[in-house]
Amino acid sequence: MLNRLSTKHSHQFDEGNPLAQRRILIATIFTGLMMVAEIFGGILFNSMALLADGWHMSSHMVALGLAYLAYRAARHYAHDERFCFGTWKIEILAGYTSAILLMVVAAIMCYSSLERLYNPIQIHYNEAILIAILGLIVNLICAWLLHDNHHNHDSHEYHSHRNTHDLNQKAAFLHVIADATTSVLAIIALFAGKYFGWNFLDAILGIVGVILVSKWAWGLIQQTSKTLLDAEMKEPVVEEIRDVINNLNPAIQITDLHVWKVGKSKFSSILALDTTDHTLTPKIVKQALSIHEEIVHASVEINFR
Repeated sequence: MLNRLSTKHSHQFDEGNPLAQRRILIATIFTGLMMVAEIFGGILFNSMALLADGWHMSSHMVALGLAYLAYRAARHYAHDERFCFGTWKIEILAGYTSAILLMVVAAIMCYSSLERLYNPIQIHYNEAILIAILGLIVNLICAWLLHDNHHNHDSHEYHSHRNTHDLNQKAAFLHVIADATTSVLAIIALFAGKYFGWNFLDAILGIVGVILVSKWAWGLIQQTSKTLLDAEMKEPVVEEIRDVINNLNPAIQITDLHVWKVGKSKFSSILALDTTDHTLTPKIVKQALSIHEEIVHASVEINFR
């Protein structure tokens, strides 16, 4: 016997995040304007920290633009029947790509900082400091725009231990935070060089920024790749499904179980059961599983011994 928990259309698995889409567009515009100012400022005033921050910001502008396009694509194809479980993973793919881009930027920053460490040049501190502070202000504004307040509006809908993060928005947010960090490091380096003559700090703090950016990027790669590869069998929902079946009848044997994520805190599953209880029906199993709202689609197969 085979039945499904839900017959929802694919576009209903995730309705998208239009607010995040608008905010990312605004952040992209701000970031692009500041990127131009920092790159030209770094070149004109010979600041490696400022130049690195500018190029770093250029990658963030691309990443933010990618995040915006991912939202647009997800909403555009939301009713396309080819996407049998919705278009949410377009956003996850964008987040993964952004994380890879962060790693590339970290490598470029590392090379540039090492080169400047061994070949220092005179820095025009006053002008570079002004641009770096302006860049930090822009980064903080963008970070405020992109901060994910999921805990304020999702806690009533899902259990507290669920991960309700929008990974596409989180990727964009991390890009902005990484850029804000490099801005802070650039400001520290410029002030130290101006007042203490520590010109070497400009390059060293660039390397510190590389370490931080790489760490954030790696964490995001792990999160997004897990979803893209459907590596969800360690999620709490899997044990909850097992508990539901065990509570129905301890003699029921689960012979096949597959669980994968189809939206933020939304899961699909395939469940095969082996039992001697001929009164058990897919409807009974579906009703038992329905207590877990995060399971939005399931196929239930019952084999009688």
